[in-house]
Amino acid sequence: QVQLVESGGGLVQAGGSLRLSCAASGRTFSRSTMAWFRQAPGKEREFVSAITWSSGGTNYADSVKGRFTISRDNAKNTVYLQMNSLKPEDTAIYYCAVRSGFTAIPSSNRHEYDYWGQGTQVTVSS
Repeated sequence: QVQLVESGGGLVQAGGSLRLSCAASGRTFSRSTMAWFRQAPGKEREFVSAITWSSGGTNYADSVKGRFTISRDNAKNTVYLQMNSLKPEDTAIYYCAVRSGFTAIPSSNRHEYDYWGQGTQVTVSS
């Protein structure tokens, strides 16, 4: 059974940093694209960032470019999201997602991802 477990969320002041982690278990995802999405209250789930299996391809939402950095450790089946210069509008539940099968495209389309974590809350105070 595939399981994705996010951690690292919390409460931080504007301008601060957090590092999210997502550990995958149940199978190996070393050849799969992994991604982060987020959902704020009353809003749809939106793309944040994605990374291909080789880490050669990354993709970021315009709203986080230059502030967030995605990375992965295939040996640990884990993807990370380093979030710097956080803003109150970054407040949301952050979800980890994995697209099964091999792909070289760090897609921003949430419908292309097959497995999802339960999410971790990130709250940025002004």
